Amino acid sequence: MPKPAEGTGGKKRSRVPGVMVTQYIEELPPGSTTPDFIRKPIALTIQEGKLAFFKAVVSGYPVPDVSWARNKGDISNSTKYVSRFDEKNEEYILEIPNVDSDQADTYKCFAINPFGKAVCTAALNVIEGRKFIKVGKRKEKQWNEGEIDPRFWEVLLSAPRKDYERICQEFGVTDFRWMLRKLNQKKKEREAEQSKYVEKIHSLKQIEVKTDGTAEFELDMKLKDPNSKILLFKDGEMLDYGDGTDEATKHNMQKFGETYLFSIRDVGSEDAGLYQVDVEEVNMFSTSLASEVNCFMPPVPDVELNTTLKDIKVIEGQDAVFECALSDPVPQITWCANDISVEHGEKYDIAVSEDKQVHKLAVKNCTKEDKGVYTAIAGLRSSQGTLDVEGKLKAQAEKDEAARKAQAERDEAARKLSCKLSSEDSNGLWYKDGKKTHKRDMLCGSLFLPVNKQHLYCTTQPWFIVKQLIFFPLISSDPPKIDADALSKFSEPVIVKAGENASFKLPFSGKEPIKIQWFKEDEELLEGHGVRIEKSSTHSRLLLTKCQRKDTGEIKIKIKNEFATVEATSELTVVDRPTPPQGPVQIVESSLSAIEFKWRPPKDDGGCPVTNYNLERQQLGRNTWTKIGDIPGQPTYRDTNIDRGRKYCYRIRAKNLEGFSEVLTTNDIAAAFPGSPAPPKIVSAFKDCINLAWLSPSSTGGGSIIGYNVEKRKKGSNFWSQANPKDDPIRDKKYAVKDVIEGVEYEFRVSAINTCGPGEPSGPSECAIARDPKKPPGKVKDFKITGSSYTSLSLSWTKPKEVKGEEDEAKGYFVEIRPTDQLEWSRSNTNAVIQTSFTAVGLKSMAMYWVRVIAVNEGGEGLPQSFDNYIIAMPPPVKPKFTDKKMKSFMVVKAGNTVRVSVSFEASPLPDITWLKNGVPVAKHVTITNFEKGSQLFIYTSELSDTGIYTVNVKNMVGQDTFTIEIRVTDDPKPPGPVELEQHVQGTVTLSWTPSPDEKRDNHLHYMVMKRDSVKQTWLTLVDCLFNNKFTVINILPGREYNFRVFAKNDIGLSEPSVSPVWGTTKKREKFTYSLPVSKTLDFQAAPKFIVPLKVHAAPPGYECYMSCAVTGNPTPHITWYHNNVSLNTNPNYYITNVCGVCSLLILRVGPKDMGEYKVVAESPLGHDESLDPPRLLEPNK
Repeated sequence: MPKPAEGTGGKKRSRVPGVMVTQYIEELPPGSTTPDFIRKPIALTIQEGKLAFFKAVVSGYPVPDVSWARNKGDISNSTKYVSRFDEKNEEYILEIPNVDSDQADTYKCFAINPFGKAVCTAALNVIEGRKFIKVGKRKEKQWNEGEIDPRFWEVLLSAPRKDYERICQEFGVTDFRWMLRKLNQKKKEREAEQSKYVEKIHSLKQIEVKTDGTAEFELDMKLKDPNSKILLFKDGEMLDYGDGTDEATKHNMQKFGETYLFSIRDVGSEDAGLYQVDVEEVNMFSTSLASEVNCFMPPVPDVELNTTLKDIKVIEGQDAVFECALSDPVPQITWCANDISVEHGEKYDIAVSEDKQVHKLAVKNCTKEDKGVYTAIAGLRSSQGTLDVEGKLKAQAEKDEAARKAQAERDEAARKLSCKLSSEDSNGLWYKDGKKTHKRDMLCGSLFLPVNKQHLYCTTQPWFIVKQLIFFPLISSDPPKIDADALSKFSEPVIVKAGENASFKLPFSGKEPIKIQWFKEDEELLEGHGVRIEKSSTHSRLLLTKCQRKDTGEIKIKIKNEFATVEATSELTVVDRPTPPQGPVQIVESSLSAIEFKWRPPKDDGGCPVTNYNLERQQLGRNTWTKIGDIPGQPTYRDTNIDRGRKYCYRIRAKNLEGFSEVLTTNDIAAAFPGSPAPPKIVSAFKDCINLAWLSPSSTGGGSIIGYNVEKRKKGSNFWSQANPKDDPIRDKKYAVKDVIEGVEYEFRVSAINTCGPGEPSGPSECAIARDPKKPPGKVKDFKITGSSYTSLSLSWTKPKEVKGEEDEAKGYFVEIRPTDQLEWSRSNTNAVIQTSFTAVGLKSMAMYWVRVIAVNEGGEGLPQSFDNYIIAMPPPVKPKFTDKKMKSFMVVKAGNTVRVSVSFEASPLPDITWLKNGVPVAKHVTITNFEKGSQLFIYTSELSDTGIYTVNVKNMVGQDTFTIEIRVTDDPKPPGPVELEQHVQGTVTLSWTPSPDEKRDNHLHYMVMKRDSVKQTWLTLVDCLFNNKFTVINILPGREYNFRVFAKNDIGLSEPSVSPVWGTTKKREKFTYSLPVSKTLDFQAAPKFIVPLKVHAAPPGYECYMSCAVTGNPTPHITWYHNNVSLNTNPNYYITNVCGVCSLLILRVGPKDMGEYKVVAESPLGHDESLDPPRLLEPNK
């Protein structure tokens, strides 16, 4: 990669839109240029699996190095990305063979040489199967025809309130009240969505184009998760942005605390659009580069500045006026003072000419603070001028200095030489070329001599003696001169056709050296492409080759030598075909009989007037164009040769002496019916007349509205009847419907009529009853309070009575409240309530309010009914009472742990709560928290000194209540001292020990004594709750050893034990000898014997039957089952088991054949046995 040259450069505008060029140094060496793109890569949309490629052609010297990159990922894999140079076409190519969906991204192309770099981007979109994968596509809400574009709400939610009217006008929204209600609802919805990711968002600043060509917008927001993704979209397409450190990045975001600043560098017309900032999937801010509306906004004005701002110098107190002229009409431009936008007001006066092309800014009553740089911004073009404000004294000094210089110039023009003499009595003589002259003057010791030749000197000779000699070399002037005839010929305009050459020649004379400069529109022309300049001492010639329309303008020559500068001007006019007529085409009339439309003249008439317009027409659905012919030079046309219901498209060309322009094609034009107006409003209603009013429809159908039809229907009916005469449409936007029946309720609708006929009717109006206006109702009765709390007040009343002719029936009620320290009433309900009760909420606790109720009906509001005294926001009085019956009156806490005591009560008004410890206020480290229905005592780390009796007192104006709890803070007890043993009586032993150190500070401390002897080897508690230090143990047996333990014990638990010495001795035992008798062998064999016989069973048919018995015998006998003396051992219909002498028989399904006698026989070598009394299987009913 080339090494950047040293120096300071900046941004340059490329010839190709969308290319960012950076120059490293301020002045380039001769012959060197920065890189630029002659042809940049274009965006691609391609099917998955195909070959994708980007091509670019670059320029620059030295030849730049070209490289490629992508936003998300790298292109180092040579199998997926191939970069090469086509020498034949001089194209740099990036190939992506067998493209897949993962390669959909934004790709960058870099061209770099030692003097700068150029960067451009192109998007690759991949179609995966039938799914179109587009880079960074934002999910847009779908909307149907006839509905409001959802982007209208996105822009409106982020716009300041002063722009609401303009935005509504752009989208055709006329119902502002509906818009405001809907906007408030959407604001709540958006705030709910935004609250998922941000804690707050504020200080939204709309997008603004700066004087350096950068567009910026910003917002302040505090993210809940700092790692949340912040996304930037333009017209629904996601943009990649940098952090502002890389000058090659087009879009950037910089964060300063909670402020997020988004910027767009080198703004061009392609940057116009709707920009949106999202956090994750939630929109936070929307703004537009051009008019901050939406995608239907007009594009950024593409205008040029015909005249730029001039530098102005004024005296303090005067007005300064900046003026600029534009190439096309623009209703409004942006004026800035020192990069700060200014508006029309007391300080600044902004004016626009009738043709919208000349804009002026007047700075009134200038002061020194107004000095600085003033900028005019029109679309993407800007011009700057400086304002210098001088003080009055300085201005006067400069004025005197200018007068002195002017006098000096006049003296020089008079060709006079002067010298000052040292004495007024001296005589001076003037000599010319050594000869005495006689023309002289003397004034106050100075000599003056008018001269016309060279080589003069002066002498002063008092009494005819030469005292001093001074030489004055006089040089005659020879400024540049232009002959009058040559000047007249040069001043004649030069008119050439486009592509021809233009030549300007001017002879002159004057003393050399002479400097010659040629200018076009005050810009100096230099030798180069299309410009040749010939210079000599007597003439100069300018040759412009292959002139184009843009070369039209003033040509000026400036001739300068050491004596003077002369100028001569001429005019170059390059004539060409005109540019196309300008849109948009405006429909003047679109009726069944004619279509009339108009357009704007061409932006450039080609240097000669447009004489005619040539028109062609095409009927929608056909492929041929029909020639209409030439029409006079007025940009309007009325077509009467049309068919009803057909749509037409027109092509328009402008014509001058050089030929025809390119075409302007209109959209499809057809005769259309007007749109539907908004539902009419009921102005007033009487028993014989109902007055209506409505607004014009938003769409006139291309023609003018000639009238309206009004229809009416009874409420609940589907039949509409016309209220006005059928052949007499209503000309005004109001009407009095007189064909009504008293007491009947009606609905109305309106339809607009143009030259094509009536359009769709509006929606129905609100219902109106044909009756005279009602009288307001009277005062409500029995106004009273039914309930109250600290934040609400429940009221009830009785409906006022009707008084015929004076007070009519009430249809609703309003409740109004007023704090006693204010004068204005506020309504608790925005809409009238029908029921005769209401609860006012949102009151301040214990605040005092005046309350009243007003009955209303169609006739208006009645007189208010109020209370005689103010009302206090509080519940009804309640004596304090503790409500928690499970509150403990005693608490033990280990030292160092937390103490928390909570009590619940009910009381009204709010009581005073006091906590005491042992009758005095609690210590500072104890935290007391009170709330409406309870209180809490809290000790974070308890100490032994916190032990005591705590009392809480709850008191208000009605009464008081008290609750007491004992809190004992203690710790694990320390063990008692050594245990001593003494025997005073035979068979007893007395234990004594030193008291535990905790005994003095814990009056609940006591002792527990345990005993273990050498025989039982278990510990036995002898005594508990012992409050002294001595205990006598009885039943001490000789020959045994005893161990004793003493514990200190309190409310927390036991201490470590104090162990006594061993008491007593072990009795020696004689050796015990035992002789075992001689054992005899036992015979365990036995004959079989049934120990559990069978039982009689009765089982229902189809059920199972289970029989069992038990038998003993050694060796194990063989078991045989019999049914009616028939062996069952081999019968598969029976399940027979023998487990450990338990013999079982299972009949799975009892049938008639199973009835009878069953027996079991046990046999062994020692004998046999069978069950006695053989059982039977009987039927259940037997």
